[in-house]
Amino acid sequence: MAQTEFFDALEARPADEREAALMAALPAQVAHAQKSAPAFAGLLAGVDASTVASRAALAKLPVIRKHELLERQKAQRATDPFGGFSALRWGPGMSRVYASPGPIYEPEAATRDYWRAARALFAAGFRSGELVHNAFSYHMTPGAFILESGALAVGCTVFPAGTGQTEQQLQAISELRPQAYTGTPSFLRILIEKAAEAGADVSSLRKASVGGEACPPSLRDWFGERGVAVFQTYATADLGLVAYETQAREGLVIDEGVIVEIVRPGTGEPVPDGEVGELVVTTLNPAYPLVRFGTGDLSAILPGACPTGRTGQRIKGWMGRADQTTKVRGMFVHPSQVADIARRFPQVKKARLVVSGEMANDQMCLRVEASEADSGLQQQIEAAVRDITKLRAQVELVQPGSLPNDGKVIEDARSYQ
Repeated sequence: MAQTEFFDALEARPADEREAALMAALPAQVAHAQKSAPAFAGLLAGVDASTVASRAALAKLPVIRKHELLERQKAQRATDPFGGFSALRWGPGMSRVYASPGPIYEPEAATRDYWRAARALFAAGFRSGELVHNAFSYHMTPGAFILESGALAVGCTVFPAGTGQTEQQLQAISELRPQAYTGTPSFLRILIEKAAEAGADVSSLRKASVGGEACPPSLRDWFGERGVAVFQTYATADLGLVAYETQAREGLVIDEGVIVEIVRPGTGEPVPDGEVGELVVTTLNPAYPLVRFGTGDLSAILPGACPTGRTGQRIKGWMGRADQTTKVRGMFVHPSQVADIARRFPQVKKARLVVSGEMANDQMCLRVEASEADSGLQQQIEAAVRDITKLRAQVELVQPGSLPNDGKVIEDARSYQ
């Protein structure tokens, strides 16, 4: 697929040039986080930022997950609502502050296209001079502002529709004739279905950037049959744009302003390309310098470059949640515990804990890929399970490569009927 237009030259630069630029920027970002964000001054205490200039060095730093960010914010509400993670304070440098569920508070710097969403919208076909119907919520959370700032940076005009009030939204679409939509795919479907029932004309909508929930190929095709080309945008309130879909429809291209790792759930250990794991992101944003932020989402790196000519790495997209903590016989079992068990044995390549049985009759089976399998190893692993989880489990040794590549470390196969 030939591509003649890019948002900027960064998208088409050689892959090795991009990697070198990201690794060159990484030490300065780590040093900035240590100096300007008090939380990272503690989390990265003793780390020589100048040595964090490779992915291998980055992988040695701790992963910060959302629940830790929330805990730190709660502990410091009276003195710092951002828990020490923001490099900004109230004033002209911070234009807005938002609240995501938790609540977790996020800052917005007073800069153009703060979340870098313009790149995703351009890839979806949004162009200067168009009107965008923005149906993300404008209430407390940043979703609407993420897409609005990107649309404005592209050169679009934005109608701040927000959520709900379907009839009024249909009226606005039929009278203002916007070319593009931003919002959740489910609400776009509601608008199209309600328009058909009411005889409202929404035919001006020809393209959409959707997010906030899954948009499977079947739904994308449904929109296509009704004349709307829908593209997925993966962004978060903490990180801004992480990855975006292109005209090629082959995965999501990683944004130029982040460094993405895929790690084994419950750990900070990177997995080989192609293996499903948790998406961990380091942002080069100076205002909110998150280093190794665990999104809690599963994905995998796709091989090769995008057929559109964009040379950045690609991910498969959202593939589920990485937090697979489950309760067994009244005890919580965490993915990190499965990883701790596997680490004790060099022969173990991969492990998957399967919880089965009916309610109140839980059974655990740890399925283990091992290069050297014997009964002695099986017994040793069973003892390690008891030691780490305080629960008994059967251990099943399986051939390397036989466990599913779906990112699951704990599979809850119990019957709840």
